[in-house]
Amino acid sequence: MAQKQRVIFICTHNSARSQMAEGLLRHLAGDRYEVFSAGTQSTRVNPLAIKAMAEKGIDISQHTSDHIDKYMGMQFDYVITVCDNAKETCPYFPTNKTQWHWSIEDPSAATGTEEKRLAKFREIRDQIEKRLQVLL
Repeated sequence: MAQKQRVIFICTHNSARSQMAEGLLRHLAGDRYEVFSAGTQSTRVNPLAIKAMAEKGIDISQHTSDHIDKYMGMQFDYVITVCDNAKETCPYFPTNKTQWHWSIEDPSAATGTEEKRLAKFREIRDQIEKRLQVLL
């Protein structure tokens, strides 16, 4: 069996976009990819991200928000920043093979009722899933 390729998704707080990307890729192709996510700051996984992913049958409720320093020194095949701030502040990974930047809106910034905010999380989740088709 071929060795799994390593992918890390990076955003600012490691609370929504990178967490959803990690969960989606692991769900869609965990047999081919070892998947991680981290933030330039660590906080907590957003409950609306957990809820939006659960609607797709993907449980990210046990994910933790990790700081990027935890992964320094690890070798990755893909380093994918999913927000503009992370792209600007992300440390250089000298061992990565491919670095991509996906400028994705932060669903955590959505305002309004919980249902309106959840709708934004669904929209971003679906955008990320479409972008993942490039890896698949």
